[in-house]
Amino acid sequence: MNTIKHVFFDLDNTLWDFRKNAKFALKELYIKYDVENRYGFSFEEFHPFYHDSNESLWALIRDKKITKEELRARRFKDAFDKLGIDNDALAKIFEEEYMETITNYNEVVDGAMELLDYLKPNYNLHIITNGFIEVSKRKIETSDLNGYFDTVTYADEIKILKPDPRIFSLAMEKSGAKKDESIYIGDDWIADAVGAKAYGMSAIFFDRLEENFSMDDVPTITHLDEVRNYL
Repeated sequence: MNTIKHVFFDLDNTLWDFRKNAKFALKELYIKYDVENRYGFSFEEFHPFYHDSNESLWALIRDKKITKEELRARRFKDAFDKLGIDNDALAKIFEEEYMETITNYNEVVDGAMELLDYLKPNYNLHIITNGFIEVSKRKIETSDLNGYFDTVTYADEIKILKPDPRIFSLAMEKSGAKKDESIYIGDDWIADAVGAKAYGMSAIFFDRLEENFSMDDVPTITHLDEVRNYL
């Protein structure tokens, strides 16, 4: 018998398609500031350097090795440095405008809206996100996700990041949910799957990148429409 009453989601790359929207925003800035003509590198050459820089810095934030401010100061500078583009002022402009530009794009992950429409009548829905609060709020609003969720817990607001079990505990308190009536769905193996299980709640790993991590009692899905098989 299914006892699940509360479904918790990660936001970026689980519901809101960060990778796709970020690429759109970055390309807009790349064209705006004529980077290819000024420095001789196409956007397709630049983007992998930025992606790797951003992913590695977010991993350091998750592991409490750097701050939000350090990530924002470094992610474009590091990417430009690797290409030999020595322009700290341009890196700063990119960071400032990127935070505004990214929420002009509102693509959600394939199947997200269909899943939320399916779940909303019978479950209480919640978000736990490690993303920057000011940007995450705009993402939720501009992509029309806000009407689906009863609570949103922002790590940036409470200064506790997934996979720390305390953020899951605080999200439970905020929502009035109980562990044995809840399940968590996310695409980050460490922050989402390992974090939720360490707290003691059920989890589903959304393996969009086919990383093939596994853990006992943590089912893996590759498309959001598979979630309903576990509820």
